[in-house]
Amino acid sequence: MRILAIDTALDTCAACVMAEGSEAPLSAEALPMARGHAESLLPLIERVMARVEGGFAALDRVAVTVGPGSYTGLRVGLSAARAIGLCTGTPVVGVGTLSALLAPLLAETVEGSIAAAIDARHGAIYVHALNPGGDGIPPAHLPIEEAAERLAGSGPMLLAGSGAPALAAALAERGVSARVTGVTGPDIASVASLGLLADPEQALPRPLYLRGPDARPQDHARIARR
Repeated sequence: MRILAIDTALDTCAACVMAEGSEAPLSAEALPMARGHAESLLPLIERVMARVEGGFAALDRVAVTVGPGSYTGLRVGLSAARAIGLCTGTPVVGVGTLSALLAPLLAETVEGSIAAAIDARHGAIYVHALNPGGDGIPPAHLPIEEAAERLAGSGPMLLAGSGAPALAAALAERGVSARVTGVTGPDIASVASLGLLADPEQALPRPLYLRGPDARPQDHARIARR
């Protein structure tokens, strides 16, 4: 099986093609950017696919990060993935951003727990934690202090993601040592690997926001309708 993986959830625009059973992509490219995913993604995918024998016709699956992440970035990646899936007749699967961040940590020897944390601003993070006891934190949007409190008994921790430094500081206040990897976004190869394992019937390419929209309907000062 050969998969095209796409990631535009955070501050990177990335794509790769990976074959099942391979440890490294056949072709990959990643560009750091906070904005401009819409203009950069399709040319980037074209460059990645141009280096793969058989091109789009050789694909068996498409994977895309579904969030949490930037509203605009997620929509750009999902739209591209769905369009490619429709044109090529291949299934499209969604991969959680937090799961892709956690995947490389699972390969490390860790005494304690692992967690992925993405800065959600306003003193909150998107977090997903796993520990040997199996009672970590499923993907959630939480205040940093609440997340640290829930992880206070998890022993030493290994953290990844843009929210990791803040979570590590909150854990230190509770006597929990935490090592921050410095990785702020998912590796596109991890997105591809998880996409190869996903069930197309369950891992649907739909946005995962984990919190409600910031915009709210006005309660006052409404403009009269004619």
